[in-house]
Amino acid sequence: MGRLFVLSLEGKIYSCKHCRTHLALSEDIVSKSFQSRHGKAYLFGKVVNVTCGETEERAMMTGLHTVADIFCVGCGSIVGWKYETAHDKSQKYKEGKSVLERSGEDIWSGRKQLLGQSWRAYRQQRCR
Repeated sequence: MGRLFVLSLEGKIYSCKHCRTHLALSEDIVSKSFQSRHGKAYLFGKVVNVTCGETEERAMMTGLHTVADIFCVGCGSIVGWKYETAHDKSQKYKEGKSVLERSGEDIWSGRKQLLGQSWRAYRQQRCR
């Protein structure tokens, strides 16, 4: 599969709960008022060290969105999702941004999923 390239961040860092891979900086937080199925979540303008899954239509509290789950490159855990398309004009500001699910002080949850052979395809994809 090739060599894993991981960026290291400096400053107040948010990282994966499972492997501590750096995911985002506090200065890139757009909003702290998001909720996920598992609790509190933050919207970030920029995240690193993630790969994107397949896009899908998801009905969320704010309407229909095209999203892709994002995975930690260090351990493969799902750490949130990326907004590809917002169908409501008032939600367009979310497009291209990512939500990381919060799990404790400066650590982000990673919902482990057994992806089997499809994990290889996810790792080879890059977020647009």
